[in-house]
Amino acid sequence: MKTHQRVLLVDVATKLYRVDRYPVGEPFFGPVDLGLHLASRFNSLNIGAGLLAGSIIPGSNRLVINGFSPCWGGFYISTMGGAALVFNNLGLNLLAISGRAATPSVLILNRQGGEHIEVGIEPIEAGRVWAEAPGGVYSMMDHVLERFGDRYANDPRVLAVGPAAAATDCGAIGSAAVQRGKLSYADTWAGRGGFGSKLFQQHNLAAVIFGGTFVADDFRDRKLADSWFQDKYDKTLKAVDFEATTKYRFDPKFETGGTFGVNYATIGGRILYFNYRSIFDSEEDRLALHEKFVADHYLKQFNEETIQTKQQAMCGEPCAAVCKKLRDRYKKDYEPYQTMGPLAGVFDQRAAEELTHHADMLGFDAISIGGVVSWLMECLAEGHLAPRELGVSGRPAFRHEGFDVVADSAHNARIGVELLDAIVARRGLADLGDGARALARRLARDKGKQVLDGFVYAAFARRGWMVPNQYWTPGVLSPMPIVGKYFMYYGTDFLPPRELGRRNAEQMKKELILDNMGACRFHRGWAEGMLPEIMEAFYGLKQRYLREIAMTASRINSRNASLFWESGRNCDYVHTFLQRKRLVDGDKSPELEMWLKRFETDKREAALDFWYETHKGIAETLSEF
Repeated sequence: MKTHQRVLLVDVATKLYRVDRYPVGEPFFGPVDLGLHLASRFNSLNIGAGLLAGSIIPGSNRLVINGFSPCWGGFYISTMGGAALVFNNLGLNLLAISGRAATPSVLILNRQGGEHIEVGIEPIEAGRVWAEAPGGVYSMMDHVLERFGDRYANDPRVLAVGPAAAATDCGAIGSAAVQRGKLSYADTWAGRGGFGSKLFQQHNLAAVIFGGTFVADDFRDRKLADSWFQDKYDKTLKAVDFEATTKYRFDPKFETGGTFGVNYATIGGRILYFNYRSIFDSEEDRLALHEKFVADHYLKQFNEETIQTKQQAMCGEPCAAVCKKLRDRYKKDYEPYQTMGPLAGVFDQRAAEELTHHADMLGFDAISIGGVVSWLMECLAEGHLAPRELGVSGRPAFRHEGFDVVADSAHNARIGVELLDAIVARRGLADLGDGARALARRLARDKGKQVLDGFVYAAFARRGWMVPNQYWTPGVLSPMPIVGKYFMYYGTDFLPPRELGRRNAEQMKKELILDNMGACRFHRGWAEGMLPEIMEAFYGLKQRYLREIAMTASRINSRNASLFWESGRNCDYVHTFLQRKRLVDGDKSPELEMWLKRFETDKREAALDFWYETHKGIAETLSEF
């Protein structure tokens, strides 16, 4: 196995580059702790692979992208499935990009064996390319592959951004595996954190293409790997992994698969719709809507068109999960098809495909922009904003009474597409140049606080914001140093806030075990426990690895500038969760009763105390000493 991590540092302003070597474990182990170090020194955008990339360990080829996020404001980590398998052909562990190119450009990395890495920076007319068919990110990937692909002996990989990266702080980085010279429909994204915006606005790069023929000395001994898993699980690696990834492949208990299928099959009365206004409905109304619009239509369409026809693919590496659920060119994941599905008043697959694919084409972080679109749709529906102010043609259908699941979903999707186009063009009030939180605050000053109160987001420092994960649980709005990933406890049981904070912090450390090794969290059923054991087997550094994970979590948390909830609906989100725990789930714990009484007496004061108690649990758990 690798004894050093090789880091390529490229200053795209001067076109100077060098390769630095860092011994494994002294003190850095992977793209997260090393990326945090480099980002602190150079404000670099870091793109890297874990130590197990290219090995037989399943799910170990996730590309890890990190740095200081333009939309969150703090250090952030985003990951992309399968792309590290090609990155590994460079013989690198990490690419650190600093400086700003003179013109919009493409960064070209190639290694044709030997020690030399070819580094090139070529100008590109980003606006013209984005305007070509099929548009945006997809046009950029096609263009870069066609223009530079013949330089590579093997299929390369392209990372690309769309016009959202130029107009907003929540632009994503998109990619797709190249198979026999053509891009797969199973696109993958480093969306959360807005690193597409960072790549384009701070470094003036519209794309990165990389690949090579370097043959690394990667771990290939299946018998040895099986012996580790036999000792711990009494099963082979393949058997353990197959069992751990059942949800993402096909779960026979629910006759569906993938995050979309299993989550919608099990969510029931916890479903979120119409910009979270579902939290104010009765359990009976939520269950009725879930049955009529989701189980009998939205989910049914998915099962018939994707699951039963077995339209599924991998992200770019061989994997038992085959988690990419498709219908033709449309890839179906829960959170994008939730924020631009039920949350935006869309319950039909054709309508959700139109809206979600348009957001992807433009290069948005689909989850963040879905939360923004849902919020603006409510502002339109309630008359807080006029269609002309946002550059759209009408108001959405935003109540379930009399809602036509096909016609009204299509109507809402069309308005959503118009909103996305208005945001990219910065038409009227739909200007996210300073971020959605800044827009919400400006609108609140001009239109009234009720506008901001409908926007559900976590706030960080002066301008940072993040739309939460789509689960109705207080963990997703906790004051963590990184929000919007699964660095928190998102179970549905009630935890006292101090304990919730502790559980959030412990979950963050578990997730960092995976991210710092470039491992996909869909394999977390065994990976959280086995990856430290594998570090011990290869390097004898299990305890040092775990200590460094804890230290990295502490260092990230030392910059935690989370702020108390600015939106009134955040407070309602937690309050109604607590009410549902008592009324629906029958939780009669004294602490839950105490918090309910406090919320009923003074909601804002109770919410502030709940937030701070959670913060205390986080701070005491992530303390360095």
